[in-house]
Amino acid sequence: MIIAVFPGQGSQTPGFLAPWLEIPGARETIEIYSDAAEVDLVAAGTEWDADRIRDTKIAQPLIVAAGLLAWGELGRPRQVAGVAGHSVGEFTAAAAAAILPDAEVLRLVGVRGRAMADAAAQADTGMSAVIGGDEAAVLEKLASLGLTPANHNGAGQIVAAGARADLDRLAAEPVAGTRVIPLQVAGAFHTDYMAPAVTTLRDAASQTVGGDPLRTIWTNRDGAAVESGRAFIDLLVEQVASPVRWDLCMKSFAAAGVTGIIELTPAGTLTGLAKRALRGIPTVAVRTPDDLAAAVELWEGSSE
Repeated sequence: MIIAVFPGQGSQTPGFLAPWLEIPGARETIEIYSDAAEVDLVAAGTEWDADRIRDTKIAQPLIVAAGLLAWGELGRPRQVAGVAGHSVGEFTAAAAAAILPDAEVLRLVGVRGRAMADAAAQADTGMSAVIGGDEAAVLEKLASLGLTPANHNGAGQIVAAGARADLDRLAAEPVAGTRVIPLQVAGAFHTDYMAPAVTTLRDAASQTVGGDPLRTIWTNRDGAAVESGRAFIDLLVEQVASPVRWDLCMKSFAAAGVTGIIELTPAGTLTGLAKRALRGIPTVAVRTPDDLAAAVELWEGSSE
């Protein structure tokens, strides 16, 4: 079973979209996505600097648009039997599973990015990756500081989120055997701080009609496969203020008998986690169009 995975915010680098726009018709596709998201994604993905594309309302539609462009160039292959996304990457996965059309996904992601940026501006919050250490000890420490484990990424990585002052205390007094790395994000995503964004996104999605998935799709909520398109849309909304359980998603991949993982651009983060948590399962990170052939080779090899 080959699956495709789609990364979340923080995986983008300046100019990463440029090689994709050399493909005939790609620029026109991104311009359509730009209109839907209300962001100039061509300029964002080719010209804007790191600070500008880290802006939540820019980063989220840019990442989703890039992933959908790469997925389309891969041919939306039937050989890919399942999909999943990390955080905003779940929207990309929803399109790849045919729950929602691309333009509707970009419209909702545009709303999501602006709403999360507005929510983040209400308090001085942030996120920090905690690498290594005993998981129980890390979770106990976060609870003692009033921090939320916003991302359980597996492979010995938990992302803490909350008030900046509490994150500073975590960095000053880390759990034994851990490294604390501040992340370049605007606020405490996937926590109660994002409750206003949930309300905004729920209103935007209230009239959205989704089809049931044509491929297996797993949710960040608990790693379970979701069979109803409407249920998955509701999960997309609520997930804005709920922790990402990518660790449970990877356990579900293993239980489903996954034989290969393809990560679509801006790729590298999720395949890196898979190499540590799902040892022995082949992975391909599609960073540029030059990597598409390796993705095809992965599923062709698995069918031999």
